[in-house]
Amino acid sequence: MADTGDAMRRFEVPDYDDLPEDLQARIDEETDRAGFTPNVFSAMAYRPSHFRAFVAYHDALVEETELEREEVEMIVVAVSGVNDCLYCIVAHGALLRIYADAPKLAEQIASNHRTADVSEAHRAMLDFAVKLTERPAEVTEADVERLEDHGFSRRAVWDVGSVAAFFNLSNRLAHLADMRPNDEFYDLGRGDD
Repeated sequence: MADTGDAMRRFEVPDYDDLPEDLQARIDEETDRAGFTPNVFSAMAYRPSHFRAFVAYHDALVEETELEREEVEMIVVAVSGVNDCLYCIVAHGALLRIYADAPKLAEQIASNHRTADVSEAHRAMLDFAVKLTERPAEVTEADVERLEDHGFSRRAVWDVGSVAAFFNLSNRLAHLADMRPNDEFYDLGRGDD
């Protein structure tokens, strides 16, 4: 397994060899897919039962959704930008660059989704995700209908909200742990790969 270095700074990163076999297998799977071990896997392994739930919900959000993968990553980056989450901005910014094939989009969305080079439908989607992040009690039926007017089904609106909610949780855990992005994420999807 790759050196985790500073996967997180406030809690001890567990030794890979001490982890339950199912966590080792999931980490190995992700390491093989990415070519390195994303620090979130090493950090979340601090609490194995939480790791399992966290990864299972993440996988459901990206695999069983009416959203395109680039839309999921757009939401993650917008929410993480609002929450000042370095780990998720960098890691999911890399995924957004890859899935959208747009090397500048992640920085645009992270800094201000309202001025990013996105469609009106995607701007509405990101407006909704950010409102749910910043002012959840103010989300109304009109917000849902606005997304429907832009072509999102009710199930897709649920998915937008679920991704936003999950990454608000993820951002807060990353802040708690002082989780650090892998150096590899900074260069992914920039067009030189």
